Formats: sequence, C-alpha cells, structure tokens
Amino acid sequence: MKFVDEYRDADATAAVAREIHAAATRLHVIMEVCGGQTHSILRYGLDRLLPPQVELVHGPGCPVCVTPLDAIDRAHAIAQRPGVIFTSFGDMLRVPGSATDLLGLRARGADVRVVYSPLDAVELARKTPERQVVFFGIGFETTAPANAMALIAAKRQGVTNFSMLASHVLTPPAIASILQPRDNRVQAFLGPGHVCAIVGFRGFESLAQRYRVPIVITGFEPVDLLRGVLAAVRMRERGAFGVENAYERNVRPEGNPAAKHAIAEVFDVVDKNWRGVGAIPKSGMRINDRYRAFDADYIYDVGDIDTREPEACISGLVLRGVKRPCDCPAFGKACTPETPLGATMVSAEGACAAYYAHRRPA
Repeated sequence: MKFVDEYRDADATAAVAREIHAAATRLHVIMEVCGGQTHSILRYGLDRLLPPQVELVHGPGCPVCVTPLDAIDRAHAIAQRPGVIFTSFGDMLRVPGSATDLLGLRARGADVRVVYSPLDAVELARKTPERQVVFFGIGFETTAPANAMALIAAKRQGVTNFSMLASHVLTPPAIASILQPRDNRVQAFLGPGHVCAIVGFRGFESLAQRYRVPIVITGFEPVDLLRGVLAAVRMRERGAFGVENAYERNVRPEGNPAAKHAIAEVFDVVDKNWRGVGAIPKSGMRINDRYRAFDADYIYDVGDIDTREPEACISGLVLRGVKRPCDCPAFGKACTPETPLGATMVSAEGACAAYYAHRRPA
C-alpha cells in the first residue's frame, strides 16, 4: 500500500540504520514519546539495528497507561449505577482499577459496552432515552477532537441522557516534566506524528528552545522511526536543537484547524495527575462550563475515591523512562496480559505489553 509498504521496506530500513552508525560518534539518549512508536520499535527490532552509542528510552505516550487511577475508579463507580449504560473503547476493559476492571464489572451485571466511536455512544443514548449513557473519553490530543465532536453533536441534537467522563492529557507538558529533573538522561525526542497532525508542532518549538533539545516529529513505520533517530543524532552531533518535521506527508506546522477549533469549543486546559507520573501543571483538559450538562464528573457524585496501586508494579518508572519493563521482578510472572498489575501491561500501546509480546524470554 502506498505510504505503508515503502516505509517498511527492509533495504530502506537497513540503509537508514547504516547512516545512523556513520553519524553517531558519541552517546545519544533519545526518547520516543508515543506508545505506538515503542511497539513498532520492538516489533521490528529497530533498537537492535542501532549502534551502541544510540539508546532509545520509552516515554509516557500511552493514553490508557497514564489515565489516573482515580479516573478509572470513578468510571467503575459510575458503571455500577442502576440505569447506566457505560461505554468505552475496548482497550479500557482490562485496565485495572484499585479493585477490578470494566470487564469484571460487566461479568457482575454492569451494562458495559464497547463502542468504536464516541458518536456511537451518542446514537445509543438517542435510541435508549430511558437509560443514561456514559462514554469514557480518554487520550492525548489525537482523540480529543472526536470526543469534542460527540459532545457538540449531543448538545445540538438535544440528547440529554448522554454524558462523558473525560480524561485528556497533553504531550508538550509531559515532555517538559521529563526534562526538568536534574538526573534526567534524555537528550532528544521522537515527537508523536499523530498528535502533531492534530495540533501542529508550534507548541513543541518553545520546549526545544527552552531545554535546548532536538525534537523530531516522526511517524510509526520502521523507515519513519529510523529517519527520526538519524535526524536527532545529526542535530546533536552538530550541537543543534529545535524541532524538525520528519513526517511531512501527514504533519503541517499549524496542524488541523478544524480539529483544534472543536477542542477549544469543548475543553479547558487544567492541571492534571498522570498515573505513574504524578501531577503536571497545565497538562490536561476538562469539559468546560458550556458543556457541563454533559460532564459525567459533574453529574455523578461518587464520593471520595480511595485508590490503591499494586506495590509490586513499577509502571510509573517505566512511563518516565527510568526503568524498562524487564527490570520489573513481576514482569511475565505475577504480571501478564491475563493478570496485569498495571495498565502498561494490558494497553495496546503499553511498553510492558510490547516487551511481553516481542522481548519476553523464551
């Protein structure tokens, strides 16, 4: 397929790897921000094509993984309410809360349903006016436009029995939080192409200037990723910093104006707690007052949430790039995709799931 096969070509991939070997003369620690990029790197063994001077570190770009535990526990409390149809994408069903997951709640009788679009949840609410339909809307900037459009559609259509439990996070503040600690090792970033397709990359330029790091916007196929690594290495070798767009076929500097307009219409930027990472200023989005009637956080009073993370889980260290999944004593033993201790093992973009699928010892 055009724009797919040519970026998975083995010869082209090997050629870029050789360029990286020739370019790298000293240590370069590069973080790929997106969990989808992590899976591609491990699936295709791209890290094994790199010289020892180039180290890839996995970042916090898994939206399911960083959804705070109190938001998941709140979702579980709402899902158990009588008269509620609780909807979400399938990747949230196995994410563990403090006590169980949505799949477990469904087994106990809660009406939990998988939808393929937030607009499907709006349509379900329209067809079942006697029930309250709640959609669990999570993610980075990539899923925010669709979730915003669902709220806009519900308001325009007068679907008053639809609401959304929203937990959105923003990428640039997460990168800043990684760069701020004195013991930070990350020297450059592979920026998430799908995020930048929505919001553009202007917001990353101030980060690159402030922290004097290269940020290379790239895609998800082998050639894309290695070209991103090569660009980052070359920038560091010549002492440069800034933003480079290596994903021009999908990313424009200004992003998608219509998508950004929808986000601005529905959401306000707020401080946000990230699961495993902690509180990051101005790193999240909440439903604004204009759409408060559709905000499940406002509609449902579930009281104080007492969250309990498993002590054995080191997913927070994995999300911050401090540890790798195989450093965890529970990895592949007490923690597997069937019995996950943390979201990083069960999410389709989680680093632990990627290692379990592609790097688990035989």
